[in-house]
Amino acid sequence: MCAQYGLGGGPYVEPPDTPIPPLDERESAERVAEWAAQRDGTARITGKNARNLNPLIREVDGRRRLDLAWWWLWRGDAPARFSAFNSRDDALLRSWRTPFQHRALVPASWYLEKGARFDLGGSMFGIAAITSASHDANGEEILSYSLVTRRAVGPALDAHSGDGEPRMPLILPSEMHDDWLDPERAGDRELIDRAVLASDGISQDLRRS
Repeated sequence: MCAQYGLGGGPYVEPPDTPIPPLDERESAERVAEWAAQRDGTARITGKNARNLNPLIREVDGRRRLDLAWWWLWRGDAPARFSAFNSRDDALLRSWRTPFQHRALVPASWYLEKGARFDLGGSMFGIAAITSASHDANGEEILSYSLVTRRAVGPALDAHSGDGEPRMPLILPSEMHDDWLDPERAGDRELIDRAVLASDGISQDLRRS
């Protein structure tokens, strides 16, 4: 399971190559740069004490927007008591049906798995995510998310030598972003199958370092 990813190789100075809209816009880019400077360019699972929030791309009212969100899906008005930072593609219609109707992209330029780092040579990519909007005990709105995972392929598969069921983040090519983000598009089996198929090529292009 993916429990760490990020933007840039360390302290964030310049945006990674090929930013995903709206990160090609000045205001969003500056917001991500501020986040990355505070977090050393690394997204970590949100905890009870260090309530770090991470960049997330959604489509709202026909436009893509950047939000900061809690990395661990909430159920009701609290973080789920079970593991909810990753969600399997083959469980989206069973365990995650409602969040699957509220999808997002997580911008990244690398992720860690089994102690190995995977990237696309500095280019930014979008990891499929599902989201939930809740409120905490103080009535503050909380946007939370979970990374969608798929069966590992390519270089990521090699990092799971000996594992019974190797997984990796569901990385989507740019041509799949609009469909995944479309709030009018129902989350169904066809969308899952198309997303996984579309991810094959970009997943094979990952480099392990």
